[in-house]
Amino acid sequence: MITAYIGLGSNLGNRQDNINNALRMLAEVQDIEVVHVSELIETAPLAQADQPKYLNAVAELKTTLSPDDLLKTLVNIETMLGRMRLEKWSSRTIDLDILLYGSEVIDSPHLTIPHPQMHLRSFVLDGLCQLNGDVLHPVIKESANELARRLNGCDFVRNHDLPQVVSIAGVIGVGKTTLAKKLSSRLGCQMLPEPYDTNPFMPEVYAGKKELALDSQLYFLTARVEQLNHNLLGKGRIYISDYIFDKELIYSRQTLTPEQLTLYDKIYQSSNSKVTAPVLVIYLIDSPKNCLERIHKRNRPYEQKIELQFLKNLDAEYRQLFANWKICPVIRKQTSELDYTKDDNIEHLANQIKYYVMIEDNKNVLVK
Repeated sequence: MITAYIGLGSNLGNRQDNINNALRMLAEVQDIEVVHVSELIETAPLAQADQPKYLNAVAELKTTLSPDDLLKTLVNIETMLGRMRLEKWSSRTIDLDILLYGSEVIDSPHLTIPHPQMHLRSFVLDGLCQLNGDVLHPVIKESANELARRLNGCDFVRNHDLPQVVSIAGVIGVGKTTLAKKLSSRLGCQMLPEPYDTNPFMPEVYAGKKELALDSQLYFLTARVEQLNHNLLGKGRIYISDYIFDKELIYSRQTLTPEQLTLYDKIYQSSNSKVTAPVLVIYLIDSPKNCLERIHKRNRPYEQKIELQFLKNLDAEYRQLFANWKICPVIRKQTSELDYTKDDNIEHLANQIKYYVMIEDNKNVLVK
């Protein structure tokens, strides 16, 4: 018997009864055993705010049915429970989706397994983690626990009419630019490099001329707004940036006086609306001490006065930023786990990026 995981959802009628009835009807099928069911999770609809809230759950099944026959069984149960198939994001009495079927990968005109958007839905992954957090996504090659951690309790829907910006974040010296170059080369996409070496004020600021800190931050702000302007980037195209725009506030808080920060914040807020938000962040993590050692090794003269405490302050700010991050999924990578010199490590990460930014699929959509 194959272990399969099924997503259940309802937002019309008696939602709990609809889910319970679907589970009962599944259990009555001769070739299906309902093994475990997660707790019910109530969530807001993804696409239409005027819809009723959904109840969602995940069920673990044992079955001898083929994937196609299991899909037919689910569709029959949906029909018997009054499911009306209207437009893509419409409300429904019951929604039954195959999330995983063993470790199989299927891509047919009527069925995709694993479910092509399950890794973007906390309401699915949280239920799956209750049943088996170690179960492996057969395409992304990560556990349900890891995939859920990336979402921070949020649910995401991709808009392929927007630029697909993947931002690499982390403290100075953690290896952002090196990774960005390798990933952009592997993915065949444009890299958006931080205008670090072209900033005429940076060497002076590191040399101790604090009065130029505002000029330096405004130079970075202007350059990054221009790079990430959503009117200038191509719709649906993938870009890799070796920075995250939100670092602006992290660095300004560390380098500017209160008076400078007040002025800078006003300019930042007026510019923020022009910037394309990332669809994925890769957050590189290493100890400030190791980052300082890399800074010394790369031997940029104006960086040699960077102190360990400065990097510790940045590290704390980055950790706080991503502890509360709700904008997009975040892949956290300890640099000790990511050897940039090994092609298979870069390939693994590049394949994951593709699955996060290129998932539009009308055959099989998890909605709520």
